[in-house]
Amino acid sequence: MVIEYIRYRLKQSTPEALVAAYGAAGAHLQASPECLGYELTACEEEAGVFVLRIEWTSTEAHKKAFRRGPNFPPFFALIRPFLAEIEEMRHYAATDVAWTRPAQQ
Repeated sequence: MVIEYIRYRLKQSTPEALVAAYGAAGAHLQASPECLGYELTACEEEAGVFVLRIEWTSTEAHKKAFRRGPNFPPFFALIRPFLAEIEEMRHYAATDVAWTRPAQQ
């Protein structure tokens, strides 16, 4: 698994528009077998800053299978208006340093 992080700093678009676009675009990620999950987060300290986290089976699967597959064109059409506001778009490999607090019952 590889994790793609996309950092947005909105200067032209509204936060509501970005959230709505990814709300719709998520259906195309879910339909793609290369995508294992995703999450869009909004910065609490700075309005208009968002990070999208997408888990892919591999970088190659994302770049070759997803981007050349049937789910990419409709996905890209929805997020295209926000491309100029991307500050970072990279793939990261997880390390062994991780911890999650168990859910409290």
